[in-house]
Amino acid sequence: MTTDEVVGESSRGRRLGGHVVLGVLSLACVFPIYWLYATSLRAPQDVYSLSVLPWPLSTASYTEAFAKNDVLGMLFNTGVIAVLSALGQLLVALLAAYAFAAWRFPLQRLLYLMFVGTWLVPFQATMLPNYVLLSRLGLLETLAGVIVPTLCSALGVLLLREHLNSFPKELLDAARMDGRSSWSTLWTVVVPALRPALAALGILLAISAWNEYFWPAMVLQRSNAVVQLGLRSFMGTEGNDWGPLMATAGLACLPVFVLYLVLQRHIVNAFVRSGLK
Repeated sequence: MTTDEVVGESSRGRRLGGHVVLGVLSLACVFPIYWLYATSLRAPQDVYSLSVLPWPLSTASYTEAFAKNDVLGMLFNTGVIAVLSALGQLLVALLAAYAFAAWRFPLQRLLYLMFVGTWLVPFQATMLPNYVLLSRLGLLETLAGVIVPTLCSALGVLLLREHLNSFPKELLDAARMDGRSSWSTLWTVVVPALRPALAALGILLAISAWNEYFWPAMVLQRSNAVVQLGLRSFMGTEGNDWGPLMATAGLACLPVFVLYLVLQRHIVNAFVRSGLK
């Protein structure tokens, strides 16, 4: 066997070993999700069964979940919060990042550091002032009260500014020479080129808003308006009702899976472009 053949065999062996490791890690990540849906499809008397395959299949847990809560209404409200919060954060982050990257003005660096510095402020330091402000505005127990305080994302500004810093300045100069306004340049030149980055950031913001529990619990208080608060109705001091709990949690996961499947191509493109900068 020649040296090249030995090197080739060694390279194939390493690739095979890497694939095996990745496969094992993937199974470890996927199994809890599988167990979630498997538990939700078990018959009520088999909820505590350790059998890997849920048999016989039963929809009793889903029936009980829909009977106890307005699951579709909770999913709709949660979707409204996630979509509006993500879109609002994307808009604010895009405008702020465009200003920091495309223009030069006094104290720009200081203002940018102060803006990003808000990312370091813990939520616990701002929740009480936000709560008092919402109370005075009469926005408690409303979806708007959950959405409005989240419309500014320092993380979004930071990520989009880094992408805009690598954006060809010649295109911006050409747009200005062509007579386009800054607003027109942003939406016709910059945004189409940032579509992968916006999609990747949008799915992160939407998932974060979808999974948020503490802030909706403060604003909506005793209401089960969103799915994360609805899950607690299946938890009690005498034990958890695991069947309906898993069924509701499984339904709550489905929109996130669909969102990722729809936008995964843009997310991959965003990571690829980030690596080529």
